[in-house]
Amino acid sequence: MTYKEATEFLFNQTANYERQGTSGYKEGLDNMLALDEHLGHPHRKFRSIHVAGTNGKGSVSHTLAAQLQLCGYKVGLYTSPHLLDFRERIRVDGQPVSEEFVTQFIDNESNLLATLKPSFFEITTAMAFQYFAEQNVDIAIIEVGLGGRLDSTNIITPILSIITNVSLDHTQLLGNTIEEIAREKAGIMKKGVTCLIGEWTPETRAIYDEVAKEKGAIVAYAEPPAVLSSEPSPDGQGILYHTSAGISFKGELTGTYQEKNTNTILHSLQLLMKAGYLCDLSNAQNIPNIQIEMTTAFNSVSKLTGLQGRWQTVREKPTVVCDTGHNPGAWEYLSKQLDHVACNKMHIIYGVMEDKDIYTIMQMLPKKAQYYWTKGSTKRAFPETSLKVFGEQFGLSGDCYPDAPTAYEAALSVAEPNDFIFVGGSTYVVADFLKTLK
Repeated sequence: MTYKEATEFLFNQTANYERQGTSGYKEGLDNMLALDEHLGHPHRKFRSIHVAGTNGKGSVSHTLAAQLQLCGYKVGLYTSPHLLDFRERIRVDGQPVSEEFVTQFIDNESNLLATLKPSFFEITTAMAFQYFAEQNVDIAIIEVGLGGRLDSTNIITPILSIITNVSLDHTQLLGNTIEEIAREKAGIMKKGVTCLIGEWTPETRAIYDEVAKEKGAIVAYAEPPAVLSSEPSPDGQGILYHTSAGISFKGELTGTYQEKNTNTILHSLQLLMKAGYLCDLSNAQNIPNIQIEMTTAFNSVSKLTGLQGRWQTVREKPTVVCDTGHNPGAWEYLSKQLDHVACNKMHIIYGVMEDKDIYTIMQMLPKKAQYYWTKGSTKRAFPETSLKVFGEQFGLSGDCYPDAPTAYEAALSVAEPNDFIFVGGSTYVVADFLKTLK
């Protein structure tokens, strides 16, 4: 079996939510527990941090991994989805899992997979846990795939659980209200383990407190605010954060939503520090000490962990930015960021998945832009012709393009040096775009 054959099996011959939508979603942990037992419970051979939430999971997970790497730990990182290569999902110290390991895992476990018929995500999660165990990682950052309570990753007992935030997304699977979704996310809480809540409302806080009491978990909230304000850094290459401790530092990940993520990260690090997991800071008791140490990690997240697609600038003159934000919660911040972009003319290449709240997102999209309606390379993509019709209802004008690369070529052909091109709306759209650049 070759690597291509192994990934084709994963993408095309397994139940796959990312490809199929709800029909590819397998509820429950039975398959995952069977895989885990067959492999000898690999997740018990390393410490872990579990990260759930509607938005911000990727940024929080990658930044925590970067900091732990700088402290000398061998760090596993499991995230989803990938942008360019399946191997991006499973990393150790920033390096993707080898093609050989992926191929051998599928080949060696083919009989069990044929009998058990696990989903794409169940297989990938088991593969990640096995790889981290074989690599003898000190600690692994494990990002929840969907929800929390019934997610395949939820067989672990971490040293810290994190819920970044909750907003309406995947409502057909997780619930139609914020409270229902919060309860699903809170399903990652474990007895005796602290769960940090990055953002909350009075309604969701009541849910978190209730579930924590039921499970015997320790709930902590990211308060008081560690970040008072933020602004573009003087060199234009990141964000300058101003903290409650009177310390300022720069982060390379841009996007107004990163301020909330940064607050969550700093409080997470305070909890890890008090537990003795951060460098020589185990005796420190407050956030200022963490913030000094965090400077390098914040400035080097992409280099250390391979993170892409978070308000990522890929070109200048014209400026071209891509972002994987794809639901109303993400667009609450992205729309504000786009409104503050100074440019001659704005071009937006936009495609969205059919299961998203398109009407709500459409109300947030800037009316001042020229739109290039398109779709990602997946059957779950919303047709670009229908997007154009919806856009016209909201005063958004543009033309249709069959894919992101074609849309980008069209935008680039008419854009002037002082223009701004944004690519987003779907992870698939951003992935197709980045593949063209590569």
